[in-house]
Amino acid sequence: MSSNPNNAPQSKTLSKSEQTRNQILAAAAKLFREEGYHASTLRKIAAKAGMEAGSIYYHFASKDVILDEVLDAGLRQLVDAVKQTGVEAKTNGTGFREAFGAMVDTHLTYLLLASDSTSANIRNFPTLPEEMRNRHRPLRRAYADLWDEFLGDARKAGEIRDDIKVVPLRQFVLGALNWTVEWYDAERYPIGMLSQRAAKLILDGMSTEHGAAMLSIISEPDVKTGLPDDEGSKASRSRRHILSAAARIMRDKGYSSATLRDIADEAGMEAGSVYYHFESKDQILDEVLDIGLRDLLDGVADVMAQTYDKPQHRTRIAAAIQRHFQHLFAESEFTSANIRMYGQLPKAVRARHFPVRHDYGNLWDRCLAAAQDAGEIRPDIKVVPLRQVMLGALNWTVEWFDPDRDGLDDAYSLNDMVRMLQILLLDGIVAR
Repeated sequence: MSSNPNNAPQSKTLSKSEQTRNQILAAAAKLFREEGYHASTLRKIAAKAGMEAGSIYYHFASKDVILDEVLDAGLRQLVDAVKQTGVEAKTNGTGFREAFGAMVDTHLTYLLLASDSTSANIRNFPTLPEEMRNRHRPLRRAYADLWDEFLGDARKAGEIRDDIKVVPLRQFVLGALNWTVEWYDAERYPIGMLSQRAAKLILDGMSTEHGAAMLSIISEPDVKTGLPDDEGSKASRSRRHILSAAARIMRDKGYSSATLRDIADEAGMEAGSVYYHFESKDQILDEVLDIGLRDLLDGVADVMAQTYDKPQHRTRIAAAIQRHFQHLFAESEFTSANIRMYGQLPKAVRARHFPVRHDYGNLWDRCLAAAQDAGEIRPDIKVVPLRQVMLGALNWTVEWFDPDRDGLDDAYSLNDMVRMLQILLLDGIVAR
C-alpha cells in the first residue's frame, strides 16, 4: 500500500510543476484530515507545503478545487483497494469470515494509516455544501455497491442473517469503521489488531448468549432535555429558542458554514437580536455542545441505573443503546449537532468539552465491564475498543439514517432502527 495520499507517480518521473502540485495536495489532505476543510486556509496549506500562499494559484484556482481533488483521490484509492481485496478473496476461494476481515483491514488501513486523502474524505464529506457533495456521490455509490454485492452474496449463501436488509447492514458496518477516525490512536492499537477486533465484533456481536431477550417494545421518548421552553423569564425562553435554532443549523450545515444570520432566521428574529443574548457564535457553539453531551450523559446514565426492571446486563445494554439513539434522533437536536460537528471543530474547542465526553465513555466502560464480569459479554473482547466501535456504529447513523423516510420502500422507522442496532451490536451479523 502506498503512503502517498494522492497515489502520484514517483517524483523522478514528474516535472517540477507536477511535483509542486502533488506537494500542495499532500499538504492540503493532511490539513483537511486534522483540522477540517473550513479551518484549513490557503495560507495554512501553503505553509505546510513550504511555499508562499500566492504560489498556490499557479496550480489551483481555489481551495474548493484542491478539496475536490483530495476527496476524489482519497475515495478512489479506497474503492480500488477494497475492490482488489474482494477480487483476490474470490479468486482464492477465501471463506466469508476471512474475506470480510481482509476487506475491513483494507478499509481501516487506508482510512487511518495509508492515506490522508481517504481520512479527509470521510471526515469532511458530511459537512460540505450539497453541490460539492453531489460531485462525489457517484464514486461513493460505487463503493457502497461494492459492499452491497459482497454482503448480498454472503446473505444468499446463508453466511449472514437474513432478517436485516443489506443496505442498512452495509451502513452499519461502514459506520462502525468510519467513526474510528475520531478516536484511533496508532500507538495504542496497531492497525492489524484494530481490524481483527472490529471484524470479530461486527461478525459475532458482544454477547455470550445470542438471541436472549432484549427490549421488544421501544418506548416513546420520555426524557426531558436541558431546555424546557415553557419555563423561566421571557429572556431565558428567547435564549433557549436561539440555542435550539443554532443546534439545528449547526447540525445540518456544520459550524463553520452556519452564520448568525442563519441562526436568527431559524429562530424567527433579527440577526442583531441574537447579540442581546450571546456575545458571539463561539459562545453559542459552546452551549450547544455542552447541552448535547450532558443530555446524552444524563439520559443514558438514568437507563443504566434502572437495575430494578433491567436486571440482566444484556437488557440494560440494549436499553442504553435505545436511549443513545433516541437522543440522536428524537429527543435532542443538541446531541446530534454535537456528534456531527465535533470532529471538524478546532482542537481548543474540543478540549473544552473533552471532560464530559470522557465521563460518557467511562459510563459505558463501567457498564460493559460489569456485563463482562457477569459472563454476559465475551471474555476475548477488550472493553474500551468495544465501546468505541459500538458508539461509532450508533453515532455514524446521523450521516445516513432519516426517520422521516419511514413508510417508504426499504426505509426503517426509528423503532426498527433501534431494534436492528440492538441485534447487530449484541449478536453480530452472521447467521445463527
